[in-house]
Amino acid sequence: MADYVPGKYQMTETENFDEFMARLGVGFITRKLGNQSYPVVTISKEVDEYTMKTESLVKTSEMKFKLGEQFEEITGDGRKVLSTMSMTAPNTMLHQMLGTDGGKDSICTREFMAEKLKVVCQVEEVVTTRMYERKK
Repeated sequence: MADYVPGKYQMTETENFDEFMARLGVGFITRKLGNQSYPVVTISKEVDEYTMKTESLVKTSEMKFKLGEQFEEITGDGRKVLSTMSMTAPNTMLHQMLGTDGGKDSICTREFMAEKLKVVCQVEEVVTTRMYERKK
């Protein structure tokens, strides 16, 4: 089976992202900027370490991680979380984020396909779905 994880992806669709960010406690201005941004995500792998770079009009961020190892992350909206990434199926990555300092826990599942990436995130009962196209 092909490894579809590494690649460059441009967001093309987003659904319910404002409600998702609001439930996380993200402020109004940051939510509005986040809703107008269609980021490019680049994922690479070097031996057993992944790098995920997210570039948007608002902010560029980068995180490095190994599967199954917890790491500190500052999310795109500025929250500090303890994250763990794991593969739950071929080409499906689970991102568990434990809130710190009273922040809420959330999860994102990334499903990598030949031509696209589907990201489904949840905090409490609020779910957002974001679709990305693989860039050549």
